[in-house]
Amino acid sequence: MSRILLFNKPYGVICQFSRDGMHPTLADYIAVPDVYPAGRLDTDSEGLLLLTDDGKLQHRITDPKHKLPKTYWVQVEGIPGEVALERLRRGVQLNDGMTLPAEVRAMAEPAGLWQRDPPVRFRKNVPTGWLALTIREGRNRQVRRMTAAAGFPTLRLIRYSIGDWSLERVAPGKWLSLDI
Repeated sequence: MSRILLFNKPYGVICQFSRDGMHPTLADYIAVPDVYPAGRLDTDSEGLLLLTDDGKLQHRITDPKHKLPKTYWVQVEGIPGEVALERLRRGVQLNDGMTLPAEVRAMAEPAGLWQRDPPVRFRKNVPTGWLALTIREGRNRQVRRMTAAAGFPTLRLIRYSIGDWSLERVAPGKWLSLDI
């Protein structure tokens, strides 16, 4: 039987157990031996990080050939219209090539969303919007680069789900253990 941890990574935490002297790490939140991250989230991103004690499961989660869907809640600068959403749906040209098509829809700010520390920067005269964006690849800072290419820079990025696993019952800085 394999063990998987669903961790709601706060902003500013790095996705490693070893300390770098500058940021909080997974070791500050998870005192479970022999689990390792299956993928990563940038320091300035929040949300679901999976950890497991099963190397084969870790590989299946992270290997692009399995194309597990990853859904993000994305707060962007501006209010994307249908033209921008359709551009994301078709795929966006980035400096490292064309992305696969994404599933994307405008959404209201997620209900019960926790406050971020530090807060997101706001500009008085520029509204913000929220997107639910699902991708099936995982390039470096891909979601941020995609929304910027569509003309809507990312202000806040929360990974909500990977495959069938989600943040549904996991508070920020907390984790849930599942045997699978």
